[in-house]
Amino acid sequence: MNEHRIHQIFTASILLKGAHALIEIVGGTALAIISTDSIVRIVNAVTQTELIQDPHDFVATHLLAMARDFSVQTKSFYAFYLVSHGAIKVGLVIGLLRNKLWAYPASLVVLGLFIAYQAYRFSYTHGAGLIVLTIFDLIVMLLIWHEYGLVRRHISVD
Repeated sequence: MNEHRIHQIFTASILLKGAHALIEIVGGTALAIISTDSIVRIVNAVTQTELIQDPHDFVATHLLAMARDFSVQTKSFYAFYLVSHGAIKVGLVIGLLRNKLWAYPASLVVLGLFIAYQAYRFSYTHGAGLIVLTIFDLIVMLLIWHEYGLVRRHISVD
């Protein structure tokens, strides 16, 4: 694969990270604004039909139980986590897209920390989504490392 194609993949992956970061910020902000009672009402409305058909539906009963047990402290934590996580990633994405030298190692460190946290969370949740996210993060890290080498070589040539 040639360097131009790798750079295109790098740019696309960074843009996807940026889009995901914006979704996190919007989601975290919405979570901060919406009351826990409203969350229970929304989940109740979404699961009601399924629970009428099957009162023991695994997904619906667990979603409803999670919503009912969702404390204000937990909601605040997730809202803060999503907004801060998204804001950090947006800053790094902007730095990477502008070829700022500091953004490459900073992104590698931050993604490494996110991967460590995702592995920790996976040990409790066993969520397949965490595996997919971790694999994507590892690929992005490889692309960032590759691009960082190119940028550093370009700077030393100038």
